[in-house]
Parts: sequence; C-alpha cells; structure tokens
Amino acid sequence: MATVAVTDETFDAEVKNSDIPVVVDFWAEWCGPCKQIGPSLEELSAEYEGRVKVAKVDVDSNPNSAAAMGIRGIPALFMFKNGEIVSNKTGAMPKAALQSWIEESI
Repeated sequence: MATVAVTDETFDAEVKNSDIPVVVDFWAEWCGPCKQIGPSLEELSAEYEGRVKVAKVDVDSNPNSAAAMGIRGIPALFMFKNGEIVSNKTGAMPKAALQSWIEESI
C-alpha cells in the first residue's frame, strides 16, 4: 500500500475515522526536507501495510487541514490513533528514526 493523498475534504474519513493508526505527513512540493523523507515514508507505508496508514497532506493545496492542526513548519508528522493525536514530530529525519517513532507511537 502506497501513501494516501489526503485533502481537506477527505481528512476526517481517511485520518480521524481510520480503523488503524495513521501517520500524517504535512508537506509541500517546494520543501526540501519534505522531499528527503518522502521515499522513507513510502517504504514504511509498504512495511506497515495493514497495521499503519501513511497519509500525505499537501499544505499548499489543503490549507484548512494545515491550519486546523496549527502547522507552522514542515515536514510536520502526526500520529493519529482512534481519531486522536498521540504523537508528533517536525523536520526531516532518517528512516530508522521515523520507524522508531512509529513503533513507539503504535
């Protein structure tokens, strides 16, 4: 399963109402650090298929979701479980650190 593109309109259905934990990556096309972690998130999405969903929200195209979350810097990562935020991180990090964060949060 690849990462899921989430919009302002689909945020509640894909993230808050998900049956499994969701990592939400708030990113933008122009953001260098966002591009750095993109491939790692794709790999982790495949590795955690069925256990964790990885969703990506383009902050330029979906300003309402970003504003509702109080996003001030990107990449901003949030872990949702049962519709609630359980953890968040800001900034790029290596795949191993992303994986550790996911493991601690699920």
